[in-house]
Amino acid sequence: MTLIHNEQTKLTAAAIDRLSTACIALGVIAPVVSFGMGGTGYSLITVTAFGVVWFSIGACLHFLGRAILRRLRP
Repeated sequence: MTLIHNEQTKLTAAAIDRLSTACIALGVIAPVVSFGMGGTGYSLITVTAFGVVWFSIGACLHFLGRAILRRLRP
């Protein structure tokens, strides 16, 4: 039963970590590239604040995934 539990725990942590990567990519990288190419009507401060919020969400999800990995059983 431990092997099944560990695999399910790793799958859950990996899914949350992929979600964190998506948050960072969509919330930080895309607006910065769009702003750099002149494709947004928002100011630099707005784009920066938007990026900081999404980066923070991504970081929280990443650390949640790491915390879930602590449930692995020997």
